[in-house]
Amino acid sequence: MIEARTIDAFTDVPFGGNAAGVALIEGDYPADSEMLETAKFMGYSETAFVKKLDESTIQLRYFTPAAEVDLCGHATVGSFFGLYKWGMIEIGKPYKALTKAGEINVDVSENGVVWMDMATPVDMGGMNDKDTEALYAMYGLSLKDAGELRPYLISTGLPDIMMPVASREILANLKPDMDAISAISEKLHVTGVHVFTLDTDPNAMEAATAHARNFAPLYDIPEEAATGTSNGALTYYLWKRGLIKPGEANLVVQGEAMGRPSDIRTVLYEENGSVKVRVGGRAAIR
Repeated sequence: MIEARTIDAFTDVPFGGNAAGVALIEGDYPADSEMLETAKFMGYSETAFVKKLDESTIQLRYFTPAAEVDLCGHATVGSFFGLYKWGMIEIGKPYKALTKAGEINVDVSENGVVWMDMATPVDMGGMNDKDTEALYAMYGLSLKDAGELRPYLISTGLPDIMMPVASREILANLKPDMDAISAISEKLHVTGVHVFTLDTDPNAMEAATAHARNFAPLYDIPEEAATGTSNGALTYYLWKRGLIKPGEANLVVQGEAMGRPSDIRTVLYEENGSVKVRVGGRAAIR
């Protein structure tokens, strides 16, 4: 069994945010079966296997308890926070993270926030009426619960369905049918469903852009407390609809229904006709 540590990402409080396993690899990567066994043992949605290749390059592989995935935002935040705390990387220095979703840039700011580039956003299109109605029914809802927005498939590393609902009350009281969500995820070739609302608390200490819940039962993740890639995709979705501005700091609150509130920070940059999304957060090592 590979030794792995537990790091809670998108929080600065142990047992808050979203937990990931982080295993440091020296030499060659072990067999996939051994990494999968470790991920199952850790029991988290993802475990990252991290290898420092040189002074500016880090390789990461990610396993859920069921399979390897190309990218995981919260496990990347946890991994780089751990590398920083263990004296293996420096604040303010840019690093290249090599993942199966491609090469991404990562750095740790002076205030301890790990910032990472998402993969180039991919607009995968909308859903037909039949699938849209079926999607809402999977959560015990109807189309009237969507509000004015409609679901869309977006990827910033991993493809997800962006599913809007009209209020925080609706979001809090979802009744997910995990088998049906797995089936539509497989049919549409997505990792899962990112349900969100723009209904936020005006009295909160820090204004949120959105509240969200994420479901990926196809990968043995019934619900996840924080998902960097999904919130990167949500940022792109909102920008495409003129609901956020380039360069604007965004905050998505996730994990409330699990008792693990998580703060996911995002920024979208528009440069020379191209779009880049960065996701950031703090972490805590147990």
